[in-house]
Amino acid sequence: MTKVIRCLDLRELLEKKSCFLFGPRQTGKSTLIRQQFPDAIYYNLLFVDTLTELSRNPSLIRKENPKSNLLIIIDEIQKLPQLLDEVHAMIEGQNCRFLLTGSSSRKLKQSGVNLLGGRARERYLFPFSFFELKRSFNLERALQFGLMPSIYFSDSPEEDLRTYGGSYLQNEIAAEALVKNLPAFSRFLQVAAHCDGQMMKYTQISSDAQIAKTTVIEYFKILEETYLGSQLLPFLKSEKRKPIEAKKFYFFDCGVARALRNEPIPRQKTPQMGWVFENYMHHELRTYTHYHQLHPLQYWRSTSKFEVDFILNDEIAIEVKAKATIASEDLKGLRALKEENKLRRYYLVFMGERARNEDFIEVLPVQTFLKKLWAGDL
Repeated sequence: MTKVIRCLDLRELLEKKSCFLFGPRQTGKSTLIRQQFPDAIYYNLLFVDTLTELSRNPSLIRKENPKSNLLIIIDEIQKLPQLLDEVHAMIEGQNCRFLLTGSSSRKLKQSGVNLLGGRARERYLFPFSFFELKRSFNLERALQFGLMPSIYFSDSPEEDLRTYGGSYLQNEIAAEALVKNLPAFSRFLQVAAHCDGQMMKYTQISSDAQIAKTTVIEYFKILEETYLGSQLLPFLKSEKRKPIEAKKFYFFDCGVARALRNEPIPRQKTPQMGWVFENYMHHELRTYTHYHQLHPLQYWRSTSKFEVDFILNDEIAIEVKAKATIASEDLKGLRALKEENKLRRYYLVFMGERARNEDFIEVLPVQTFLKKLWAGDL
């Protein structure tokens, strides 16, 4: 697979403090660790012998590493939450620093641990970004198959996408015993994937998935705690038009979301491409926001049904359209929000080729916008 240098550099962070690195399976956490810390002490809890040995005797990690100021990596820490007591002791008593990776924080939280009480920062690793792929980036491939590292460079990406959905249920949800009723969760997952990028309507999803509303709420929490998706918060600072306060939900990768929906490869000029393109842009913006530690990404919708897809860092409005030609109607949400005079810049990102400026709204081709975004030029 082509070597890709990731944006997330943990080396400077770990010189000062321990760190949790979370993210879905196959986003490249282990590869990142090998690239940035080739000489660190390393425990992989996916290895049965390592997990079994430390389960029987968690203090073994302290006995094997009696020196001070060590850097120690523990992969898949959620498989053995009680190990955090030893980690805590070694941070306090030996001034050791830890990189603790995981594809789920649910079992850590359920076990009563407090993620080291502020003694470790949290970072997240997302699928590839436009900036990371550089010359290897292909927009059509990204929209068709998503940006999971093992899938983006696969010679059978569609087959691997289908396998990921199934293996994820088996390995992460079933094996970790995160839900008691796997068939019900599977139904929910497919219904939730069809609601990607929409406001979270628990009652409707409950009806469609044939499960209780309280269960739907709990299942969404599981998706967040296993990093399969995230909430998008509403922007509430508009005054002329009352904003809606409902949250939206996006899956972490447009390819995985499509596989969960059991839909074919998206084609241009179809309704399917609309939500795929929006999910992809959400991924780029959320990834940029986290890696640069900015204000959480938001969206805006008024009760009078004006809407803008994304608000970046509480100061930039971004509408995305999966079309090559932009009409005046496509700018109405941005125009309405611009009247509030709350934000600094306004962009419409589309799939055409020519940039223009209309009513102080910048209309940009997607790759032009992404170059400006990752260069910090918005």
